[in-house]
Amino acid sequence: MATVSFNATARDAVGKGAARTLRSKGEIPAVIYGHGREPQPLSLNARDLDKMLGHIQAESTVIEVTVGSTTSKTLIREIQRHPIRRQILHVDFQALVAGEKVTVSIPILLQGIPEGVRLGGGVLDQTLREVEIEVDPSNIPDHVEYDVTNLVIGDSVHVSDLKVPEGVKVLDDRETSVAVVAAPRAVIEETAAVEAVEGAEGVAAEPEVIGKGLGDEEEGEGGDESAGKKGGESPGKK
Repeated sequence: MATVSFNATARDAVGKGAARTLRSKGEIPAVIYGHGREPQPLSLNARDLDKMLGHIQAESTVIEVTVGSTTSKTLIREIQRHPIRRQILHVDFQALVAGEKVTVSIPILLQGIPEGVRLGGGVLDQTLREVEIEVDPSNIPDHVEYDVTNLVIGDSVHVSDLKVPEGVKVLDDRETSVAVVAAPRAVIEETAAVEAVEGAEGVAAEPEVIGKGLGDEEEGEGGDESAGKKGGESPGKK
């Protein structure tokens, strides 16, 4: 379980005006809330906060927030940012209670190089990078690993294949795809081209059934006309 420490300052002034004043001074408004406690407004140093967030997984790292002489174990539950400048506007901390499970997302790390990539020229495509779990705050794993070394082209990994520590409950659907070893793009394109050609040949090989042609009709009419001429000689000719 990853844990870091952070110092914060209690604040009395709340509201949009007070928050704007804090930000103009290089501070970020925040709050700690949790089971059985009143929300506590805080002020965070913006530089210290940016530095901390650059080195942790914010969603799954336990942060020991110290305010005066009191330290609380917390998780960051929300970081509000400006929609354009991406500046942090507000941070919500959830205080952790011993024995009370929490829901967090932890990274999925794929270990090794798949056989299908090394020997077959395939591509490893990781489709899910985090998995949601329910766990006691004291047992939050930093991440979950999966060894992909033996995977060949066409093999895939699902949430059900992930191994998590005892006491950790995975909340994502077990059938959700985590990663797949795909064939090289050139092979995919070649297969698609072959299938298209085979499909076209199959259509061309089927005879087209049409009605009686004009040539047949003309031949029939010509035959009748010839017969008529033979049978229509002048009776005066012997």
